[in-house]
Amino acid sequence: MHLRSNRPLTGLHGTHDLQQGDRLDLVLSWGRFHRHHRFDADAMLQATADAWRRWMKHFAYNGPEEPLVRRAAITLKLCDDWANGSLVAAPTSSLPAPVGGIRNWDYRYAWIRDAAYAVFAQRRIGFGGEADAFLGWVLDAFEYSRRPRIMYTLGGSPVPEEVEDSELEGYRRSAPVRWGNGAADQRQHDVYGEILDCADQWLRSGGQIQPALWASLAGLADAAGQAWRQPDQGIWEVRNEGRVFTYSAAMCQVALDRAAAIGERLSLPGRIAEWRTSADQLHRLILEESWDEKAQTLSAHLDGGGALDASLLALPLRQVVPADHPRMVATTTAIAERLSAGDGLLYRYLHDESPDGLAGDEGAFVLCSFWLVDNLIGQGRIEAAEELYASLCARASPLGLLSEQIAPSTGEFMGNFPQAFSHIGIIASGVNLARAKADPNT
Repeated sequence: MHLRSNRPLTGLHGTHDLQQGDRLDLVLSWGRFHRHHRFDADAMLQATADAWRRWMKHFAYNGPEEPLVRRAAITLKLCDDWANGSLVAAPTSSLPAPVGGIRNWDYRYAWIRDAAYAVFAQRRIGFGGEADAFLGWVLDAFEYSRRPRIMYTLGGSPVPEEVEDSELEGYRRSAPVRWGNGAADQRQHDVYGEILDCADQWLRSGGQIQPALWASLAGLADAAGQAWRQPDQGIWEVRNEGRVFTYSAAMCQVALDRAAAIGERLSLPGRIAEWRTSADQLHRLILEESWDEKAQTLSAHLDGGGALDASLLALPLRQVVPADHPRMVATTTAIAERLSAGDGLLYRYLHDESPDGLAGDEGAFVLCSFWLVDNLIGQGRIEAAEELYASLCARASPLGLLSEQIAPSTGEFMGNFPQAFSHIGIIASGVNLARAKADPNT
């Protein structure tokens, strides 16, 4: 590492007293052969600003909270690995949720489930290049690994095993500090739908799928037709034996639906008619089997029981159940009431109703509140959606950043930061609000 300055540097430790108007430039570089290269701080700053301004010329958004949506786009770009096209879930590891707890995870990897949400949001505000790069990365990673993984390194390799670092005390002494992620090899059936949804978006954006890749994707659809019946660890990656989660079954329905749609559109080989029939049957089964008449809500698990999970709010987003379906409207109301953490914040689930195999509680999950905004829009409750959206945006830091979770009692940020998922919510809900206000019938 090489450090340069416009003032004398006499060693590893030094003091420079600055008055108003004084300037100290420090340029840190990495590389064996850069010791005698000239680095002009002014030129580097100007080149960086110019590059960002060129990139932001693609920004296309005319809706509420425009400065924050712009900042969210920049944040996603900062989480983007330009060399590979992948998107890191968060650039940090082991920031606790809550402080002092053990829910400290390493998020420095690319989750397949983030892909469909991220590319959909990016494309809607003008960044089709980033969206296509991420979609291409997903399909490359799937083809390379020869089996569906829920997450990969930024280069598309398997995520390392989770280890605890005993030499570090953790953020505000919240041990353990973890490297790697133990959820990488979990059974999460939503990955079938995530990959096939990415493939569908890839094709709709002008991409092509070779016969060998289509054969693998068709195999995923076949697997999804059976997998939804089996317990898994779900979207929230619980660390116990798992259940048959409604969201996981719904994403298997997405896998079947997208595979059938691709096959029908392009006249490809495969069990097209069977996938379509299975998708329709699974759609009806989700509405019937997860419905709890007494609680008047769809349930977290396919066997009903009334337990709630905020991931149910994503069903309309993935085109499984319309937002204005009577049972979805009732579910939205139940989640807003029973999972409320106050002031528009939502818990993912209640730990006494849905144990996740870990000790302690957690904060409100930011993305879930944006999903609630989207459901309110889909149900025609535009004023309520606007109010909630504005309150969530007001929680961003002075730099326009959001964390994974928020402590309901204090508003303190919790979990890894900045969290790509939270900024995806800012963009997607803003676009949905803008479109709904422009044309209430859309």
